[in-house]
Amino acid sequence: MVFEKYIVYILYSDYLNRFYIGMTADFENRLKQHNSGFYDNSYTKRTNDWKEYLLIECDNKSQSLKIEKHLKKMKSVTYIKNLKEYPEIILKLKEKP
Repeated sequence: MVFEKYIVYILYSDYLNRFYIGMTADFENRLKQHNSGFYDNSYTKRTNDWKEYLLIECDNKSQSLKIEKHLKKMKSVTYIKNLKEYPEIILKLKEKP
């Protein structure tokens, strides 16, 4: 049995000076899709300079969905930057039931 590794990703656009949060099992392909305008009604279609800011490897799809939802709910650039500066925050997120 093959287990997919789910990743919560945070992208950054210099052009928009914005972050984007998503979840996938294939980050490289997803990044290409965001930068090619693959998603017609997506926020990411506004530019093609998205780059990896932070990747959070999750144990399963359920964990990744919870972390993605939490990050989106926070709506905080400071919080996103703190995730990178203080990796222990990510560990605590992963421990949440």
